[in-house]
Amino acid sequence: MKVSIVLGFFLLLFLTSFMPGEDPSFKGGSQGLRNFINENLIYPHYSRQNCIQGTIEVSFRLGSAGVVKEARVSRGFGIDLDDEALRLIKLTSRNWRIPVEYDTTSTITIPINFSLRNLNCWKSEAEVKAAIDAYKAQQFLSDAVVTYYENKDKGGYDEAAEQKIAQLKEQLGYNDEYIGRIIDQAKEKIEKGDKEGACLDLQFVKKIGSDRANKLINENCQGVN
Repeated sequence: MKVSIVLGFFLLLFLTSFMPGEDPSFKGGSQGLRNFINENLIYPHYSRQNCIQGTIEVSFRLGSAGVVKEARVSRGFGIDLDDEALRLIKLTSRNWRIPVEYDTTSTITIPINFSLRNLNCWKSEAEVKAAIDAYKAQQFLSDAVVTYYENKDKGGYDEAAEQKIAQLKEQLGYNDEYIGRIIDQAKEKIEKGDKEGACLDLQFVKKIGSDRANKLINENCQGVN
């Protein structure tokens, strides 16, 4: 059984911005929104491996056609849980009923609570903080890898720099197993109808110097923002 299916049932979602009356409602109501999140959730690998749990708040606006706009994480950890919460909210686009007189400049905030308690995944507060700090530190190194390959694609090859980047990739764990995991995650998103999210993953694989995602990119990402 895929991890996302198992963990999806442990995600609790609370709505704080909706009152009866002239406010948007998700098609299927609150339970429909819970079901949608549960069915589409893919618990991020880093947070799952490090037992990172908690609430991520996503703020956004809704257009008259129920399209999610200006979505952003208003409160989060600065790690992959933030990315997943944001992806899920964007995925709800066009699944909202919008009253005729609704003010589309209004901001809606939805807190999404990610939980691994039912999987007996627990670490101390200090261990979780250390894992979060490590993730943020790795992001700077990851950006350096991406920047190198962007420059290389433009003709900026440097043999000495290539060796340093190879060492950096080894330090970050950007090996075949890691790349395979990212590609599998992208395939799962494609199966769930989220090509935009999948293509972000696939493009990342390409940006860190691997051609293993090229076929899937050509098949699924043409014209995808």
